[in-house]
Amino acid sequence: MKSPDRLQPADYRAFVAALKATGFRGEASVASSDRVVLATDNSIYQLLPDAVAWPLDEDDLVRIARLIEEPRFHDIVLRPRGGGTGTNGQSLGNGLMVDCSRHMTAILEINAEEGWVRVQPGVIKDQLNAALKPLGLFFAPELSTSSRATLGGMISTDACGQGSCVYGKTSNHVLNLRAVLVGGEVLETRRAALDPTVGGRSGEILACLDDISSSQADLITARFPKLNRSLTGYDLAHIREGETIDPVAVLCGSEGTLGLIAQARLRVLPIPKAASLILIFYSDFQSALRDAREIAVLGATSVETIDSRVLGLAREEPTFSAVAHLFPQAIAQGVNIVEFTDDDPKALEARVATLLAQLAALPARLVMTVARGREVELVWGLRKTAVGLLGRAGGEKRPIPFVEDCAVPPENLEPFIAGFRAILDHEGLDYGMFGHVDAGVLHVRPAIDLTDPAQEPLIRRITEAVVALAATHGGLLWGEHGKGVRSEFVPEVFGPLYPSLQRIKAAFDPRNQMNPGKIATPDNSPLWKIDEVAMRGQNDRTVPDDLRKVYTSAFGCNGNGACFNRTLDDVMCPSYKVTGDRRHSPKGRAGLVREWLRQGGPDGHADPQFEIEVKEAIEGCLSCGACTSQCPVRVDIPSIRAQFLDGFYRRHRRSLRDIALAHLEGLLPLAAKFRWGFNMMTDGPGTALMAAIGLTALPRMPRQARGLRWLKPSDIGNLDPKLDVVLIPDAFTQFFEPQIVADLEAVLARLQKRLWIAPYRPSGKARKVLGRLAGFARQARRQTESLRVIAATGVPLMGLEPPVTLSYRHDYPDDMPAVALPQDMLAPLIAALPEQASDISVRLLPHCSERVLGAAATAEWQIIFARLGIKLDTPATGCCGMAGMWGHEAVNREKSTSIFAHSWQAATGPGADVILATGFSCRCQTRHLTGANLQHPVSLLRRLLDMPIAIEGLKK
Repeated sequence: MKSPDRLQPADYRAFVAALKATGFRGEASVASSDRVVLATDNSIYQLLPDAVAWPLDEDDLVRIARLIEEPRFHDIVLRPRGGGTGTNGQSLGNGLMVDCSRHMTAILEINAEEGWVRVQPGVIKDQLNAALKPLGLFFAPELSTSSRATLGGMISTDACGQGSCVYGKTSNHVLNLRAVLVGGEVLETRRAALDPTVGGRSGEILACLDDISSSQADLITARFPKLNRSLTGYDLAHIREGETIDPVAVLCGSEGTLGLIAQARLRVLPIPKAASLILIFYSDFQSALRDAREIAVLGATSVETIDSRVLGLAREEPTFSAVAHLFPQAIAQGVNIVEFTDDDPKALEARVATLLAQLAALPARLVMTVARGREVELVWGLRKTAVGLLGRAGGEKRPIPFVEDCAVPPENLEPFIAGFRAILDHEGLDYGMFGHVDAGVLHVRPAIDLTDPAQEPLIRRITEAVVALAATHGGLLWGEHGKGVRSEFVPEVFGPLYPSLQRIKAAFDPRNQMNPGKIATPDNSPLWKIDEVAMRGQNDRTVPDDLRKVYTSAFGCNGNGACFNRTLDDVMCPSYKVTGDRRHSPKGRAGLVREWLRQGGPDGHADPQFEIEVKEAIEGCLSCGACTSQCPVRVDIPSIRAQFLDGFYRRHRRSLRDIALAHLEGLLPLAAKFRWGFNMMTDGPGTALMAAIGLTALPRMPRQARGLRWLKPSDIGNLDPKLDVVLIPDAFTQFFEPQIVADLEAVLARLQKRLWIAPYRPSGKARKVLGRLAGFARQARRQTESLRVIAATGVPLMGLEPPVTLSYRHDYPDDMPAVALPQDMLAPLIAALPEQASDISVRLLPHCSERVLGAAATAEWQIIFARLGIKLDTPATGCCGMAGMWGHEAVNREKSTSIFAHSWQAATGPGADVILATGFSCRCQTRHLTGANLQHPVSLLRRLLDMPIAIEGLKK
């Protein structure tokens, strides 16, 4: 199959060298790993760029644009990239990828009084709104990828989503742009009459736009569809207003084919003071669509629809428990989510009550619920995950985007979708549907396995059928997600106006160097076609089936980019946040491992330099596991890391540090007997040896607790399930914080329970992290067999350290007995105590392995302390940066410290009488970096239950 991933024989190494010589201040690379991670987006395509540049500022963009004007570099092409979440390959291709998301991320100015902001293109939409929220303002265009979508990318796609009938598209909020043109000239847009004195390329562009918008006015009016979404990109209909023109109309949605966005001034709006959602459930999906037409005219801010497949996947999300009461109908085949907003909360309530009464009188609805306050945000958050959730579907066939953003007049949506479903049913395909029914846009993702060559023709067959169907209903193939690889349909849609698009392209980019093959060409060169571009499935199928099964999670990554979230108090991927390097994200690592497998890495056939780069990215993973729950498709990088390292070290020698860490759990009982010697190694003369090995910031080992009740084989038969609790000791708490074990024993005694300590055995977690899978399997089997004997008595098992305890659930054999976290066991026991009063303030910082489980993981601690009169404050935090032994490795120490500064520095600061942390590594990191000693919740419980201590004593 023909592929445009090598259209020009240009020398990109020479171009990168010349670029650096111009004084380029950002970074530029031709390294294989940098290119591989940018070869995919959220589409079905995979195209390797020749080089990557991360400009520092506008001057760097000018340097790039000026250099490609030189005759020796006329064959160089640029591929501007935003957040990398495009669903149609908009930014993919050969050439130099220009990525502004790493450095050009500044909010330059906020003018709250006049209602506008000035930003660089790499600012993420959610970050802008977080900065605006204290001012009561927001940037209105909404989209499901707002946690990672850059404003430059939104402008280049003219993005929109939920609420577009009220707020419009991104272009409706762009006041002006600074765009760097081929040759290095900067075009600063404004709406004005044509000024004939303007020279250079800017003058040519303005003259071209003025002529087209004037001479083709009647044809533009007749040709452009009257849709909420209309045509994104080269929007001829909005160039002219009276005697004025504005290049923003063609730059918005141009997908990097005209220039490089350097800066944008955007309109921002007041945040509505109140919002409510009405959730309406239906017995069949078409009824939901029919009903949505009626609801849309009732003054709703937005009307969203999801089908039963998406709804079922949403129920599996950790966040679902907080809104489960709003989704009582498990049998529903569709649900409409209807939003109403108002600046008067009382008026809003009255409107909602009236609407509920009106809706209740109509048939076809199973049930209705109402979300208010914080629930509104939670429901919309769940809806935003729908795009990624569909990618989690099991089996080889995965729902994929290629015909997912058709737009039709809303009144035609229900029959259009009926026809769409008939097309997919005829092909025997499963699919999921969700979208913006008020705008006439429904996202449809058919499930296809593109690793099977026999299924590839479905892309062409379905697309052409849908294009024809959309046309019969007055609609378009692309209503929201841009054209990209689907540009082959542009000439047909624009018809006699397509030559005008070519004129515009020629004025901006006469040699076709800006994202060629997309939207329009300045000459007769071809546009890209949907089945003549390399697909990811074609690469994936070259990997043997057995390896694809071992690395299932890496191949499951659909590129949705949820791991590009840069919110510092969010748990998702701390290594990406601290580096800004997409190789150090779950998506990046999954892509690198897929390419390593394609090259024959497990057999030693991969390019040696590329393999080193893959290993560097893999070892940067903290194994925190956030991706296993926060990624919508559950990409499991810790497991991929373990598998990769296991294979890598079958062919390479392990370091002394690796060997030491692998045996640490097993050696700690011996170290406890000679703790003076151990402590000499951690903070005495032996620290130099530890540094030579590559270890640092190691904790001292205290004197071990005496008087604990250790379980012997002869005791097992006498255990009483009603009285006894068995603690499974972990290496960290047992040997470095034994007082917590003593505190737990005292708390349980106060609750009429007796604590036993199971015989200590290594959990094997360190070996799993290091990729010593055979050694981990042996340790896991021994621990499982030992604990099965104890569990057979019916006595409950408990673990103190969250990542180790949760590892028993997720990494151990299926016959491993259940091991509870302390809060799970203590909550019902504390509930039997009399209520107490307290005026102390307590802050709880859960380990990130608990955070990723959602609110349920900390709910029990809230219940426990509420019984004792304490309302826990649980601020949002990311990772503390220690992550077991990762932060103790000298190579990681600088990053570890920076990660702590992201959110834990503030969270462990003043403002609470007592600060609790459930994880040993979190307490260790805080003590090392701040000197503060955080308590385990069990230790505070002991002080509260053990004796009538004065409140002042707890505050010390």
